[in-house]
Amino acid sequence: MTYTRHAATRAQQRGIPPLVVDLLWQFGTREHDSHGAEIIYFDRRARKRIEQYTGGTVGKLHEHLNTYAVIAGGQVITLGTRHKRINHS
Repeated sequence: MTYTRHAATRAQQRGIPPLVVDLLWQFGTREHDSHGAEIIYFDRRARKRIEQYTGGTVGKLHEHLNTYAVIAGGQVITLGTRHKRINHS
C-alpha cells in the first residue's frame, strides 16, 4: 500500500506506526464516504479479530486503535485519530 505525501506527513505528525495501517487494512471496517473514497477504522468486531490474531498481545497498540485511514485509488490519502463515533448514513 502506498501513501500520498500528505498521508506520510500525517502519519509522522500523529505518531501512527505502519503496523497500525497494516492492521487497519487487514481487519478494519470499511465504509464509503460520499466523495469516492473509503474510510477504514477499528470497530468492536475489528478489535476482537485483532485480539484473536495477536493472541491477546494487542496491549501496546491500544492507544492506536482509534486510528482511521482514508483510502482512494489504492493509496492512503490521510490518517487520523477518531475522537467521536463514526456516523453510519
